[in-house]
Amino acid sequence: KIKNKFKTYLIIISLSIIFSLYTFEAYTIYKNRIVVVEKDLIKRAKIYESKTNKSYDKRSKLEVYNDLVKQNKDVVTTVFPYKFVEKKKLDFFPLSGISKSKTINCNENGFYSIYESDRFGFNNPDKEWISEEIEYVVVGDSFAFGDCVNRPDDITSVLRNLSNKPALNLAYSGNGPLIEYATLREFLPKNVKKIIWIYYGVNDIFELDLESKNNILNKYLKDKNFSQQLKKKQFITDQIGKKIIQSNMGGKVDFPFKKFLKIYHTRGLIFKSSITKSQSFSLLTRVLKLTKELSEKNNSKMYFVYLPAYIKYNSKNYDQTSYLKIKKIVSELNIPFIDIDKEVFKKEKNPLELFPFQLPGHFNKIGYKKVAESIYEMTSN
Repeated sequence: KIKNKFKTYLIIISLSIIFSLYTFEAYTIYKNRIVVVEKDLIKRAKIYESKTNKSYDKRSKLEVYNDLVKQNKDVVTTVFPYKFVEKKKLDFFPLSGISKSKTINCNENGFYSIYESDRFGFNNPDKEWISEEIEYVVVGDSFAFGDCVNRPDDITSVLRNLSNKPALNLAYSGNGPLIEYATLREFLPKNVKKIIWIYYGVNDIFELDLESKNNILNKYLKDKNFSQQLKKKQFITDQIGKKIIQSNMGGKVDFPFKKFLKIYHTRGLIFKSSITKSQSFSLLTRVLKLTKELSEKNNSKMYFVYLPAYIKYNSKNYDQTSYLKIKKIVSELNIPFIDIDKEVFKKEKNPLELFPFQLPGHFNKIGYKKVAESIYEMTSN
């Protein structure tokens, strides 16, 4: 009887825990996708329309794609490399988007940013690849990529214009340090003077933690000679990207069932503390050391740019622990450290004005311009 009661209680407790986890996951998805997104959109639209007398583009990415593809069947959307991180049965890991295509990105400023991708699917004019000498190669995540602004307002374009010299943007939204290192291994030209490694303080270490669990990405860590030969296989990257777009844009998916079944957001909240563990910073040290070695072998100078987060200027209790650890790592590796908080944001009366409508997100075009100007000034000597 005692054993039977124990089994009954164990089943009840287990089912209660499972039910609670899935209930919380559903609430998190609803809050993030409906409550936060809708409120944010309403707020942005109200400010934008009052300032410009123009209508805020409230269409979804799907709606923009469906409208544009009627005019140009070759229109595509951004296909993020990080989407492949948790796919375990991969024999090919794309590190860029679809090549030579009109590409729809994102909207935080009242309009959708759209760019013509280069021969390897990055956000560049294609002619940059045939330059005899390249002044800058920029790697990083969405901030380095230039999310939600158009060229020439992204960081790389501003650097290109300030220096009047060629510059390549090898960044992509969602990239973490390991994907960035792998990208340099695959796409770094030999004629580059400066490598600008842009690091976003909020989530890059967390993304590195996820990336380190991917078998293909780990090969770049373990074998300095490993390569997927992606430059020669852009047609495969294009095919994979187009299949993903057809799948995603074929019909609107209102609920992320796969993430729900894996209690993706709940697990993230529970295990997010792992990003402060010493092994995550140890791995970052290893990636940066390898990147510096790659830079030196290529006769390029590497710079580390630390970007502050919106929350730093909208919170009274911002935690500087991660920033201090990373600054120490970079200093010990003798990599020049460019502190954008110190060089740009602390000089502003209201740092929030460098974000769209002073709301959370990426920089607006003024923010991107000031960050790029600071990088240019700090690297010109």
